Amino acid sequence: MKKEKTEVNVLDELNKGACMGQDAIHFILDKVEDDNLKEELLKQYSAYKEISNQIHELYPEYSHDEPHETNAMNKAMTWYGIEMKTMMDDSTSKIAELLLQGTNMGIIEGRKLLNHKETDKEIHKLVQQYVNVQEKAVEKLKEFL
Repeated sequence: MKKEKTEVNVLDELNKGACMGQDAIHFILDKVEDDNLKEELLKQYSAYKEISNQIHELYPEYSHDEPHETNAMNKAMTWYGIEMKTMMDDSTSKIAELLLQGTNMGIIEGRKLLNHKETDKEIHKLVQQYVNVQEKAVEKLKEFL
């Protein structure tokens, strides 16, 4: 039972991270004027969505519940933070900087899951995929600073 609890916990954390990435991109996309950045963000959004879809497919093997997502308060805080931080400067560079900060937090959380949680092979692979997506995103976002 303890192992299943770990699996559910990891899937929940992963899904919250993927949802947070989607939310941030969704909230900031209308501020993006650079077509190349917009295209990159749409790719990242799709990658987060794909991870979330995979979590929803795996989840029933470990729990009868639904995977945890970001709650309304977290969504509101994300939106508010983006609004406040882009009020005076909504340049491409500033937007890339904000997204880099969030993505780095996601990498840290993903790495912690990889390093400190022993999970089934399939879940481990999904966490690795999540970290890889974010590490790739960091490299792309740096180009827009």
